[in-house]
Amino acid sequence: MPGSKTRNLITGGAGFVGSHLVDRLMESGDEVICLDNYFTGNKANIARWIGHPFFELIRHDVTEPIKLEVDRIWHLACPASPIHYQTNPVKTAKTSFLGTYNMLGLARRVKARLLLASTSEVYGDPQVHPQPESYRGCVNTIGIRACYDEGKRIAETLCFDYRRMHGSEIRVARIFNTYGPRMLPDDGRVVSNFIVQALRGEALTLYGDGSQTRSFCYVDDLVEGLIGLMNGDHVGPINLGNPTEFTIRKLAELVREQINPSLPLITKPLPADDPLQRQPVIDLAVEQLGWKPHVSLAQGLDSTIAYFRELLSA
Repeated sequence: MPGSKTRNLITGGAGFVGSHLVDRLMESGDEVICLDNYFTGNKANIARWIGHPFFELIRHDVTEPIKLEVDRIWHLACPASPIHYQTNPVKTAKTSFLGTYNMLGLARRVKARLLLASTSEVYGDPQVHPQPESYRGCVNTIGIRACYDEGKRIAETLCFDYRRMHGSEIRVARIFNTYGPRMLPDDGRVVSNFIVQALRGEALTLYGDGSQTRSFCYVDDLVEGLIGLMNGDHVGPINLGNPTEFTIRKLAELVREQINPSLPLITKPLPADDPLQRQPVIDLAVEQLGWKPHVSLAQGLDSTIAYFRELLSA
């Protein structure tokens, strides 16, 4: 029936996570409006949908208001890797603050439900391990990562204030380290770094001694979690990530094993405010969304390496 489809707006829809979400919603028969300013997004990620009658692509920066008629807003727009969000930290803070403010204004006007892609970075360099949603974090407000960490914290604040003041329907996901095809080769994140270095036959660079930990969630698992959160009744914040913890050294060894076991590992100093541990407690997601990740790191690395291999050979 015409007009009965759900109209989704995805900000940052040409980005790494956004484009995988576009795929899932388009494949399920929804209408999708993809909004992106291409700072870290890439038209190639959503090229297969261009020209599809249920897909629309708009080049737009969320720091400027926009008027659209939609049912759901998936607010993912914001550079998420330190190398990109530190390029222009003021712009990063504006994207989180003004971008979220504009999207909440739009959601209020058209009575849409808004899902905010927040981040595990709201926990900073945590003094509680692993991190439950009740932990309030340990963030350096004046450090080089604060533009992103504090930006996402104020974005969460705005969502809950809109809910209290205007009854806005919100959902807040705190996303932990995610990896998979369509990551940018130069985003400085550990998975893409190691894979690109190994494929180029270079030594793999560990920052610090490699004993810091991360939990790596494959992008398909994350997208399922986001959809479960948007469709469910739980407002959040809710942690979405893989609770299996790996040292950075172990990740480097896994990548090296799959690409070229003879490559050396080298160490460099740890960047400022880099969290030493990061691992989600996902009890809430399991209980409220019936969600948990299924793709193992070895499986996920397979398809991620295949993607980068093709990208670099092109």
